[in-house]
Amino acid sequence: MVLDGAMGTMIQRLHLSEEDFRGSLLANHATRIAGNNDILSLTRPDDIAAIHRQYLEAGADIIETNTFNSQEVSQSEYGTQHLVRQMNLAAAQLARREADRMTALTPDKPRFVAGSIGPTGKTASMSPDVDNPAMRGVTFDGLCKAYVEQMEGLMDGGVDLFLIETIFDTLNAKAALEAARLTFEAKGRRLPIMLSVTVADAAGRTLSGQTLDAFITSTAHAGAFSIGLNCSFGAEQMLPFLRQIAASAPCYVSAYPNAGIPDAMGRYDETPEKMARSISLFADEGLVNIVGGCCGSTPDHIRMIAQAVEGRKPSKRPSKTNLPWLADWRGSTPTEHSST
Repeated sequence: MVLDGAMGTMIQRLHLSEEDFRGSLLANHATRIAGNNDILSLTRPDDIAAIHRQYLEAGADIIETNTFNSQEVSQSEYGTQHLVRQMNLAAAQLARREADRMTALTPDKPRFVAGSIGPTGKTASMSPDVDNPAMRGVTFDGLCKAYVEQMEGLMDGGVDLFLIETIFDTLNAKAALEAARLTFEAKGRRLPIMLSVTVADAAGRTLSGQTLDAFITSTAHAGAFSIGLNCSFGAEQMLPFLRQIAASAPCYVSAYPNAGIPDAMGRYDETPEKMARSISLFADEGLVNIVGGCCGSTPDHIRMIAQAVEGRKPSKRPSKTNLPWLADWRGSTPTEHSST
């Protein structure tokens, strides 16, 4: 299946002003709003709907809601935390309408909506103060509470699944997984969960220092629908790390890299053709089930990627993994895995 590309890249192309971000809703807001892309689901809904439409028309099977930072932790920087529920609800409804419209046009190719859940700009594992290693900018409980509010809005808006993405700190991700459990319990139903990690160095570790195998082990209790990589590097540089995940993950595998590595000005210069050729290598090796694009990618990139993987054989979902799991199994079924 094909995931969409970068929402932020497309928003940047609109060259919106501070007044555009504010709209009538926040015309008298005391804090600067420009750069808060998620607020546009409320103040510029037509623009967000148009971006979804472009990705769907390019061939995306799954589109992400415009909610990467739509939780209290991130929105408090703009003084808009009181709008979190509205933002998630509106963003999910916008994506839902566009996905359903496209499904009606192509009933043989149903489209799905993923609720985008980012890591926030804070880490629960590391201190923001080098002189005080015990300090934390956020707590596990605080993250969990913020994610519950976000997830409830996304579910009420009609998403098909949760995409917990750009994971750089496993503890943040585990707070999101606990929030998902609480939300599902409150709603009386479950949604599939995709987990997508970003690696911070050539050794393939997250920013908080965990290897990919360790991440898979630490989150195995959640029974994720898929585990994969996003952001990080360009597609070619992602390949060795993707091989590692494909060999270890007890679920489907996803990959949506950046459109190359940014230059000194932050520009991503990998062409749609080159990115599609690189991602086709993932399919050639049978590593992936879901592909798409992250930073710098556009509908042109997604169109070329969709064409490159069309008809390719997806990775087989393993019935079990041979890894010796070394983690806390509370709430899971360890008999399904090889445990030590």
